[in-house]
Amino acid sequence: MASNGDSNVTNRDAFRQVVVNTLERRLFYVPSFKIYGGVAGLYDYGPPGCAVKANVLAFWRQHFVLEENMLEVDCPCVTPEIVLKASGHVDKFTDLMVKDEKTGTCYRADHLLKDFCKDKLDKDVNIAAEKAAELKHVLAVLDDLSAEELGEKIKEYAIVAPDTKNSLSDPYPFNLMFQTSIGPSGLSPGFMRPETAQGIFVNFKDLYYYNGNKLPFAAAQIGQAFRNEISPRQGLLRVREFTLAEIEHFVDPDDKSHPKFSDVSTLEFLMFPREEQVSGQPAKRTCLGEAVSKGTVNNETLGYFIGRVYLFLTYLGIDKDRLRFRQHLANEMAHYAADCWDAEIECSFGWIECVGIADRSAYDLRAHTDKSGVPLVAHEKFAEPREVEKLVIAPVKKELGLAFKGDQRMVCEALEAMSEKEAMEMKANLESKGEVEFNVCTLAKDVTIKKNMVAISKEIKKEHQRVFTPSVIEPSFGIGRIIYCLYEHSFYTRPSKTGDEQLNVFRFPPLVAPIKCTVFPLVQNQEYEEVAKHIAHLLTAAGISYKIDITGTSIGKRYARTDELGVPFAITVDSTSSVTIRERDSKVQIRVDVEEVASVVKEVTEGQSTWNDMLSKYNAPSAPDDE
Repeated sequence: MASNGDSNVTNRDAFRQVVVNTLERRLFYVPSFKIYGGVAGLYDYGPPGCAVKANVLAFWRQHFVLEENMLEVDCPCVTPEIVLKASGHVDKFTDLMVKDEKTGTCYRADHLLKDFCKDKLDKDVNIAAEKAAELKHVLAVLDDLSAEELGEKIKEYAIVAPDTKNSLSDPYPFNLMFQTSIGPSGLSPGFMRPETAQGIFVNFKDLYYYNGNKLPFAAAQIGQAFRNEISPRQGLLRVREFTLAEIEHFVDPDDKSHPKFSDVSTLEFLMFPREEQVSGQPAKRTCLGEAVSKGTVNNETLGYFIGRVYLFLTYLGIDKDRLRFRQHLANEMAHYAADCWDAEIECSFGWIECVGIADRSAYDLRAHTDKSGVPLVAHEKFAEPREVEKLVIAPVKKELGLAFKGDQRMVCEALEAMSEKEAMEMKANLESKGEVEFNVCTLAKDVTIKKNMVAISKEIKKEHQRVFTPSVIEPSFGIGRIIYCLYEHSFYTRPSKTGDEQLNVFRFPPLVAPIKCTVFPLVQNQEYEEVAKHIAHLLTAAGISYKIDITGTSIGKRYARTDELGVPFAITVDSTSSVTIRERDSKVQIRVDVEEVASVVKEVTEGQSTWNDMLSKYNAPSAPDDE
């Protein structure tokens, strides 16, 4: 007999299968290059899928770019190596991989360990409490395991290749970027970008100038990104080419308040701070204003974007009860990040990260400043000059050259890069002892610095402006992941009129629906078809997408066919002067004059009126017996 966990997994798998079958059959998306057997992790969007994606991106632009007056850019997908070297991707953008020792097939090491632990916990009814606790702990620390620790666990649990049951190699790092070369010589290496953000960072200087040298401002980009996933799975959730929509909001690190924070501060939704995760408590509904005032969320600007992301996702049709904002644990956070939250959406695969909202401090602009030599900084001009005490570190290059010869430059740079605390400690030691041991990290050794090699002082200087590197708040949206979760959240089935089959329906909000309405002449008849064509002309003029169906199929079957595409409204031509408009989910109809049809549909699909407003206005009858 299956355990509860086992039956839940089966139910989730069965639900997912119905959704995916419907999506592929109706051409929302299909595996790419299908006639050649397909390629894992690559998918084509068909006509309804393209329309849903276009609608999501159009709303993203409206909700973020227009609302916040962002500067939109469009940068190349092919990126020179030096850019991704500066950002850290060349050295660190890796996953740990294991190989089937006989066939050479590659797998993500953490995925195999995760699957093993979850499988045991879901399906082993006789598992001891101690063992279950151990496996749960492994799942909790999975992201923090080194290659050696992962390898030890794979051996300890006797995990083998899923397909062949052959033994596996030790885990080793694999860089996830697709490598290429720019130009025919092959001497200029490049990569397909793994994210769109770097294109914005390297343009900071010009964007800052374009914005009138004023902070804060945000730049946005929608575009393709590429990751050479080791073993893609989970359909649209883990793919090798995908669409990202990213925002880089540049702000003064000393002032991260936001003038519009009060617009979102009263929102309440599921939040999952790190303390609750560590202590095993569930996510709970929290007021955003309270989370920021208590310091759970680091600052107002980060909180503002968390609120705006919540509104964006729920307007699209994501179920607010299956949406949570999870704070990164200490071991997940990049060393430079001030705070980071993921918008996670629950679907049949579990909780999936769909949007990352991070305060990345000044890391990215500093990294590109160091590598390019171009200062990516902002200026705050003072009304009156200010007297400021400045630390002055003046290496004596002649003495350093005599002492360190070819290493002089590195020693010199290390001295100039000292913090104020380090410099003042060195000054005190040099004055009392005459020399001091000093670690030069670029040489990986200590050197002896003598009193005559460096002068350290504090001077009062007049400054007319403050020069600083801005901090960056980065919301990053995985569009394919959001769309897949939206498909699952929108999908339901209802019985046909006869009750002998279940009909599939996508309850897309009109905002997202691939087609806003369908036009059906009730019967094949010249007069009705002319009226249908006239309505089609009015809809086109109003900019409303529609589908016209003049087949002789029964009206119930035509309704069912378009419900399965998520079309919110069906216009049935049953006279020459007026028509009915049927709403997909309630199946309720209103009767409207032919000349009013386009304006009614436009008002509701663009959110100026609700369907309930139209029911009141047109005194709607009860739901028809149409199916």
